[in-house]
Amino acid sequence: MILCCGEALIDMLPRTAISGESAFAPHPGGAVFNTAVALGRLGTPAGFFSGISTDFLGQMLDHQLAASGVDTALAVRSPRPTTLAFVRLVAEQARYDFYDEGTAGRMLSTADLPTLPAEIRALFFGGISLVAEPCGSAYEALILGAAPHCVTMIDPNIRPGFITDLPAYRARLDRMIAAADIVKLSDEDLNWLEGPGELISAAQALLARGPKLVLVTEGACGAHALTHAHHVFSPAQKVVVADTVGAGDTFNAGVLTALHRDGCLTKTALAAPDPATLQAALALGNAAAAITVSRPGANPPWAKELPR
Repeated sequence: MILCCGEALIDMLPRTAISGESAFAPHPGGAVFNTAVALGRLGTPAGFFSGISTDFLGQMLDHQLAASGVDTALAVRSPRPTTLAFVRLVAEQARYDFYDEGTAGRMLSTADLPTLPAEIRALFFGGISLVAEPCGSAYEALILGAAPHCVTMIDPNIRPGFITDLPAYRARLDRMIAAADIVKLSDEDLNWLEGPGELISAAQALLARGPKLVLVTEGACGAHALTHAHHVFSPAQKVVVADTVGAGDTFNAGVLTALHRDGCLTKTALAAPDPATLQAALALGNAAAAITVSRPGANPPWAKELPR
């Protein structure tokens, strides 16, 4: 099982009411939540660990996880409110304003960390849950404790406007990236993390920090996979874009699913993956993401929607 560890929230997506007025519609979301849902829909054994509210919005989150086949046995239930993210679309790109004080997800602490069952072979981390406290410290403790014996992946999914303590956040990312086997970033995130410069050089600098595999997405252009021995590129599929909400999260699930299917989601296999394995992982990630961006909101595809 792949355990996805991080935020679950409600995306308030911009819509137009029947009256013609601007409105917002609630949709389950959150970077890590979306990846868990996408994994479940692709038929990959997936679990979800986070703080989930018992309010009616939290019940929406629970319902979508269950409907997508995601195990929530390790999730921590709380009467605290659910995090809200109001989404604005700027040139088809999603921009977010978060409302997160005192929420069920944010208030997750190290005291809530579970003993990991034997069936968990990989853990995925990322999103705004790495910024806030106390949950940020909890997820960092979890990855550092699990990294010696489980495959770990991180996608920071950086939201600069959400960061309140930049030095502390950068330091946390440095420690988590050093512990992770797989790191995925968008080209924007890579520039934020490594500074402006040539993409491949920046990705190689990130490899030098400790990961075995670095993935970089370039939106409509495609995605790169880099190891110490190989560089593979896969072009994106051309589709009519509704919006990009959940695209990167779905890509993550596609990559993890492909690695899982190929028996490569182990520390030994990730130490020296062959180019064909990397190409297949990028191709599935791109194909899944293409379906997500073709429809409004974070609505990852089911396995039957993808070519075999």
